[in-house]
Formats: sequence, C-alpha cells, structure tokens
Amino acid sequence: MATAIALGRLVSKPRTIVHVLSYLRRRVIARAKAVGKNLHLYVFDLAMAVAALSFASFMRLGLDGEATSPESYHSLLFALPCFLLTCAVIFPVTCLYTRNWRYASVDDMLGILRAVIVASLAFVFVMFVATRLDSIPRSVMVIEVLLLVPLLISVRIRSKLLEVSRFGPAASRAKNGRDMVPVLLIGAGDAADLYIRALQRDPDARHWPVGLLEKGAATEGYFLRGVPILGDIADFDAVISDLEGRGIKPRHVIFTERVPGLVDPTLEALIDRAERLGIAVSRPAPVLELRNPKHESRFELRPIELTDLLERPQAVLDKGALSRMIENSRIVVTGAGGSIGGELTQQIAALGPAEVILIDNSEYNLYAIDLELAEKFPNVRRKPYICDVRDPVRLGEIFQRHGVDLVFHAAALKHVPMVELNPCEGVLTNVIGTMNVAEAARLCGAKAMVQISTDKVVNTTNVMGATKRLAELYCQSLDLAFVASDTPARFMTVRFGNVLGSSGSLIPLFKRQLAHGGPLTVTDMEMKRFFMTIREAVELTLQASAHGLEKSLGQGEIFVLDMGAPIKIIDMARRMIKLAGFRPDEDIKIKIVGCRPGEKLFEELFDERERRVDVPISGVLGAVPNPVPLDTLRKAFSQLRRLARAGDTGGVLSLIAELLPSYRREEARPVVATSAPFVPHVIVGSPKATPPPREAAA
Repeated sequence: MATAIALGRLVSKPRTIVHVLSYLRRRVIARAKAVGKNLHLYVFDLAMAVAALSFASFMRLGLDGEATSPESYHSLLFALPCFLLTCAVIFPVTCLYTRNWRYASVDDMLGILRAVIVASLAFVFVMFVATRLDSIPRSVMVIEVLLLVPLLISVRIRSKLLEVSRFGPAASRAKNGRDMVPVLLIGAGDAADLYIRALQRDPDARHWPVGLLEKGAATEGYFLRGVPILGDIADFDAVISDLEGRGIKPRHVIFTERVPGLVDPTLEALIDRAERLGIAVSRPAPVLELRNPKHESRFELRPIELTDLLERPQAVLDKGALSRMIENSRIVVTGAGGSIGGELTQQIAALGPAEVILIDNSEYNLYAIDLELAEKFPNVRRKPYICDVRDPVRLGEIFQRHGVDLVFHAAALKHVPMVELNPCEGVLTNVIGTMNVAEAARLCGAKAMVQISTDKVVNTTNVMGATKRLAELYCQSLDLAFVASDTPARFMTVRFGNVLGSSGSLIPLFKRQLAHGGPLTVTDMEMKRFFMTIREAVELTLQASAHGLEKSLGQGEIFVLDMGAPIKIIDMARRMIKLAGFRPDEDIKIKIVGCRPGEKLFEELFDERERRVDVPISGVLGAVPNPVPLDTLRKAFSQLRRLARAGDTGGVLSLIAELLPSYRREEARPVVATSAPFVPHVIVGSPKATPPPREAAA
C-alpha cells in the first residue's frame, strides 16, 4: 500500500520515467536485501504456503472422495507452482521480511493476515484467468487462509515463547544461582509489564522477578508475563515468609510504578519492613525520562545498586535491641561528617535518641550532616561541634557538658596512601585521638564507647593499619580493665573491610571513570578485598554494640563483621561495567596500574595471632587479640605523641614496629607513569569532600 501511494505521488508530479524506474529499482533492491537477510524464514513461508494449499485441497475434496482423482491431481500440480510463485512475489512486497519479529506486536500479526489474503486473492485472479477456477473449489482458498496464517505466525512467535518461559519454574531453578538477584516487584501495571519484558529479552539480565504485589487482592493468582501476582501490598510479610519457605529470599523490592491508591504511610511501612529484613528498596528510572542533550559525558550511566555488586543477601537486624540501646540516650558520633559517621548519625537519629552530639574537624562536612539531620529528623535534638580528636581538653569539656551515654568513634585518617606519606599525622589522629576519645568517655561516665576499625589492621604492611591496630589494643585493654569495676563501662571495637559507595573509595572512582568512557584502573589482577555496603556495615555495628552492651558479650574481644568471601577488584570492575550496560574490555577497557606503597594483594579479617571465637550475634564474628597491659600502652602512646608532634618519622615507625611485631612496612616503590590519574583505589572510607587529610574520614 505504501509503495503504491509513493509510486502514485511520483507519477503525479512532472518527473521523468527515469526517476520512476530508479525509485522502483531501489524498492526492489531493498526488498531483495530483506529477503536475503531472512532467507531461512522466506523458504519456510513458501514451504508452508505449498503445504497449506495442499492440505486445504485434500480437506475439501476428500469430503466427496475427489481428492485422489486424476483430475484433482493434475489441477493441484498446476495450482501449487502458481501459488508458490504468487507468494514468492507477494510476501516480500507486503514487507513480511522488513520487520523485527523479536519485537512482534498485534499489528505485525495483522500484517501476516494481510499478506496471506493479498497472496490468496492474487492467486485466485491468476487461476481465474487461466482456468476460470473450474479445477479448484472456492472454499479451498478459505481453508488455505485459515491454515497458512497460524503456520506463518508460529515460527515468528518462537522467540516470544522463549521469552515468556524465561521466568517459568524450570528457568527459575536454573537461574537461581550465583549470578541471579531475586527481586519482588511492587505494582502490576504497564511499567511492570515493560520492566519484565526487558528482563525477558536480555539474556544477561541478573534480576529474577519472583513475584509481584498489587494494591488490592483482585488479581491475586494471576500472572504477568509468567511472573505470579502473589497478593496485596499489605501481605508483604506473609509473602516474604512464603518465599523464604520455598528457598527464595528476595534481595530487592523494586517499585516499578507509583501504585494507585498507595498512600505515603503504606509506602513508608513497606520500606521499613523491607529494610528490617535486610532487603534493598529501589525504583528503576522512568522509561520516558528525557536525557540532557548537553550532557558532557560520553556515556550515560544506568543506576547501579551497590547490593548487586555483592551478590549476597543483606543481614537481618534485631531492631528491638537497637532501640533499647539508643532510645533516650545522649550519643556522641566523632567523624560525623564522613561516610560511616554520617550513616551512623542518621540510623541513630531514626531510633529516637535524647540527643545526638556531632563532632568533626571539617566545617563543611559538619554543616552538611547537620543540615541533613535537620531535614530528615527535625524532632531529634542535635549539637554540632567543630573539634579535633587530638584535643583532649576540648573533647572532655564537650562530653562533660552533655553527660554522654554512648560514644561512636568513627573519626580517623583512613586513606592508606595518604597516611603512608604522613605517618606522624596518622599517629596523632588514629592512635592519640582514639586514646583521647576513650579517656573522655571514661571520665564522663559513658556506658560504652564503640570504635570503628578496619581489616587493614590484620598482618598490616601500612602505617594506617598499624595505627588502627594500636587503637584496637587500647580499647581492648580498657574493656578488660572495667570487667571487675563497680561501674562497668564497655570499650568495644567493630572491625570490617571496605565499604561500597563512600566518597573517594572504589565505587565512586569507577563511576567517574565509566562516565568518561574508561579505562577503569585496577591495581592488580589478583587483588582481593572484603566489601560491604555502608548501610549494612553501620547496621551490624549498631547490632554488635547493642548485644555487647545489653548482654555483656565480647569482653576484651573484637567484633568482626561477617563480610562473606573476598571479591577480586577486577571482577568488581567488570561487574560494574556490565551493570552500567557496557561490555568489559570492549566498550570499556580495564587498566592495571600496579600496587602502591602499603597496599597488599589480599586483606584478612583475622590476625594469625588472634584467637577466633563464636559470637551469638547474627552477621558478627569474634576475635581475641593478645592483650597489652594498659599502663604499657599509655607510656608508649605518650612517647608516640611526643615523637609525632616533633615530626620524627623514623622514631614513630620504629616505636610502632616495637609495639607491633607483626607490622612489616613495605618500602616505597617508584610510581609507574601511566595515563590513569593518581587516585586512591581500595580504602575503608573517606570524607564526603576532598580537603587535606583530616580525622572524619569514615
């Protein structure tokens, strides 16, 4: 039809016959190329046309016993080549082979019907001219159309059937492996349909929809593209329990659309229940979202869920124990403007404390977290202080003024390369600063102090790890010293590895490099690290602290967060490239830049000299270092402070090596010049801005 209209327009205008012939030539060549690309489909269609006409003739003539007569046989032998030639011409002309059948729609199926009808009418015309239709009954053509249309559709919907079966029971069992992320979808409308369809068409899709929840139970038991609608949104807890009973634990709740009638309290309650169960909550970007045409980046990134990078479920929390520890308590968070400190303050504020005291040495970071708390938790009392943990007098005055109950010490210098270049600063903040905070907490009568530590302390080869190890030993000695006290106080340490998403760390670095088209810089092919999201690290830190304080667990022990198996950095890079929608080593390159001073290929959670113990806390392990007498540490720390303030790097490193026999500092290696920028690779955490080294680095 479109060809006829275009041809009519050409003829109606004052154009020469050459233009008309040129147009027809282009159209014929285009149709021929389309047939060439779909030659197997073209041959199949012609074979089905012959089969349909033959079968229709036998069906019609067989009713009267005429199918095997010589006349019918000769008529069929004449009719079949004519019908074959007619279909061979009509099918390409009606654009059957210029469609992408993977994305077939109802309109495409109607296109097949139109093509068959046109071919049949053309055949009838040819046969009428040749034989006046004396040899073939008219009803044969009706039967032929009814047979041929389903035959042509069947081969074209094969890929559609494979997509629909991709989330069937057998596929679910096959895909319920390491690379699949079980997700529960909220909403069963058009957006959910588009989302599931996209997953079905992508053979590399890692999300596995295990069910949908919809507002109202009218559609319960129905299926949307093979995914069952499990019930009402209010049935969330029951649905999760049922799925877990079948061995399926959703790791994401995805809001595919704004569910009609879903009011904010219902939404907030569902999100709260999901987070309590350790399930991430997210929402895909709208399909029709407009992109910025002046975007300077060469690549537009897809949203990346950090939990997808870990490929393991998040831990489940004991909310009751957390509430009993935090509620109506006056709580100090040092390094409150850093990534870990900021998450700590927000999770603490959500549990109803009497007051939150924010301490940070960075004015901007302190301002930013104070503003964020004011917006999210306007009813929670808070007091921000610009304070350096190196100043014991200022710390003591703040603690005494507020009558502090709990202290969470997240302030530290944690960038391995920076502390390696500035060991004296690392000692003053990480060692002396921790001692100052602990002594201020002890003197003000706080119930507990919790120190945030790092896996860099284990068999360390860098100054940052060594300074944090000394801080661990000091808190352990204080914790043991108060065991027999009349007013027992706890000095607990929580140790974990790298956190995903903190500013200046691995994931933001990779995101920036992806946005510029790569390459992603990796230090070594074999480098491995333990990873955890900031949210999960802070939740487990609070949980370990609550149980340790309430049940007197882990006296003199280090709480070590269970971070699963270590992950290769290069695997993390490849995973991020895939999640962003690109192909590793093809669309985005990965560049090996080599280790820097102090970096190890492998990190560990337990030192070889530590004794491992079982801790009855979900997601938490226990380590018992050999304790060092408190008086010995205080004398050594006093000497360290004197050497560090004098800038005596050699004396500082010698004393650290004397206190920590396992510390073996690697000599600085020359940096190999590369095209990649000098950037920190794998770190525990960092400030939200990038000022000079400071304490609020978590």
